[in-house]
Formats: sequence, C-alpha cells, structure tokens
Amino acid sequence: MHVKFLHTMVRVTDLEKSMAFYGLLGLNEIRRRDSDTGRFTLVYLAADGDHDCPLELTHNWDGDEGLPSDGRHFGHLAYEVGNIYDMCQKLKDAGVEINRPPRDGRMAFVRSPDNISIELLQKGDALPPAEPWISMASTGHW
Repeated sequence: MHVKFLHTMVRVTDLEKSMAFYGLLGLNEIRRRDSDTGRFTLVYLAADGDHDCPLELTHNWDGDEGLPSDGRHFGHLAYEVGNIYDMCQKLKDAGVEINRPPRDGRMAFVRSPDNISIELLQKGDALPPAEPWISMASTGHW
C-alpha cells in the first residue's frame, strides 16, 4: 500500500496577514483556489524548492467561529532554518513575539497571527549560544 504525505492545512481568519507572516518564514504562494459556491479560499505555500509538502491556508470568507482561541487544534508546525538567530531577529524586527527564544542555538517557538505554534529548528548542529537570546525569557505558551 502506497501512502504519500501531501500537505498540512491550517484555518486562518485573516488571509493577507497570515500570508505575510508565513512569508517572513520564507514560504511563498505556489497555488490558489477560490470557491465562490463554498465561499472559501485555499492558498498553498512552500519554501523554494520544497513544493512536495506545502502548507495549505484555508480562509472561510464568512468568518470562522470554529477556530479555537488558543490556536491549539493541533500541536505545531516545524520548519528547519539555515540560521536560527537570523530568522528570530527577522521575525522580532517584524513585530513577531519570540515565545521560546533560541537560547540553545537549536530551537525556538513563535505564534502565527492565528495563534498557531511554529517551531523553528536550526539546520545541522546547534549554533553556539549567543546574546540576546541566552538572556531572553520565554513568554506566553507554545
């Protein structure tokens, strides 16, 4: 029996705001589907060269009261990054709160505009611990 992973779907309340957030992570739109009868938009995002397992953003045009307020309808999304310190600084400079800073040079957590937990993992070996990350406290939950 053949099984192939296709994509991960998350529901979003503000499509443009969510696309801007995931764009900061390096994900770009690879395809889109608007359904006038279903009143929803599906946007598929992927990193360059990684179109095999995209992230699907589902936006219901009439709102989505079914979304949990804490964004924990599943565990988290995880992305490997080339330099975790540079990525966290880029996100922080764009106003994204770093919930779990990369104090260990290996792992950090942030939240999307829809409160979805995003894990960032350093590609390869952990980077040497560095400021300001070593001294930064965790905030909220992830």
